[in-house]
Amino acid sequence: MLKNKVAVIYGAGGAIGGAVARAFAREGAKVFLTGRKRAPVEAVASDIVAAGGFAETAEVDALDEQAVDEHLESVIAKAGRVDISFNAVGIPGTKFLGVPLVELDVDQFSLPITTYATSYFLIARLAARRMVGNKSGVIMTATTQHSRIGIPLSGGYGPAMAAEEALTRVLSAELAPQGIRVVGLRPQAIPETGTLKEAFEARAKLSGMTWEQFQELLASKTHARRLMTLAEMANVAVFMASDTASAMTGTTVNLTMGSLDD
Repeated sequence: MLKNKVAVIYGAGGAIGGAVARAFAREGAKVFLTGRKRAPVEAVASDIVAAGGFAETAEVDALDEQAVDEHLESVIAKAGRVDISFNAVGIPGTKFLGVPLVELDVDQFSLPITTYATSYFLIARLAARRMVGNKSGVIMTATTQHSRIGIPLSGGYGPAMAAEEALTRVLSAELAPQGIRVVGLRPQAIPETGTLKEAFEARAKLSGMTWEQFQELLASKTHARRLMTLAEMANVAVFMASDTASAMTGTTVNLTMGSLDD
């Protein structure tokens, strides 16, 4: 579905970024993987190359505009263009998860908002500048249901996710007339990710639940009574990045297994 496409994945060393990178490569894309730490990104690239795909890595801080810009220039020099930009940038939640809002200081509250919104803006803006000339491209991001549901003890994480989804809509309104689609994915809790484990650990002492009980509680809120997998999320990402989804822009796809009804 992505044969000969050129994709840049930010946060490729994480669970979601890595799964999307592997799926994109499996479907024929040349993937350029970035992250703040090279080792986990290299591990993903090794898997892709071992499976017969193309992957190249770079250490890039998504909050460093110059670093993102220079990396994109190197991608253009090697591959000729950028077709897909996928944002899977994340930060540890240890500084704000599990703390009531009334006890959060301003820096704790604003950290996720500033980090997620700013990195997505930089990634999208710099990618769009390269895509405009070709009148084509797909800019993508991953959020969570915190953007639409009030979930306690998550600090500024919910507003951060809502900001990303709002930015997806605004970017699409400006870029779609120039042939660039902007879309997002909003997955439900995925047990394979470190993010869900962080959310559990931040609440474990207060709730008294085990890791298994926590997963069962989340699963009970879905229509299917189960949680989704990384593979399921990555498969949808492939479809959304492909030309088959040409009618999709300015939207975030609900992958919450029914726990958030549309």
